[in-house]
Amino acid sequence: MHRYVVTITQEIEADTAEEAALLMYAELTRRPPPLTYSVTDEAKARKELSLERDKADEFARVDHTADPGNW
Repeated sequence: MHRYVVTITQEIEADTAEEAALLMYAELTRRPPPLTYSVTDEAKARKELSLERDKADEFARVDHTADPGNW
């Protein structure tokens, strides 16, 4: 199994870093999750990805822990 760092980038105006993080959290609880991500692998290679909402929602509904490949 590989390790990745997945990052959401969104510009937010706030008075402090904590307030910006809280505003981002509030935004995530009100709307569907974002579809554009930056993914960095173990070799520090970075890739920008945009997901299709329908495919992402279908993936999220499946219990991937039941996949024998994850055992």
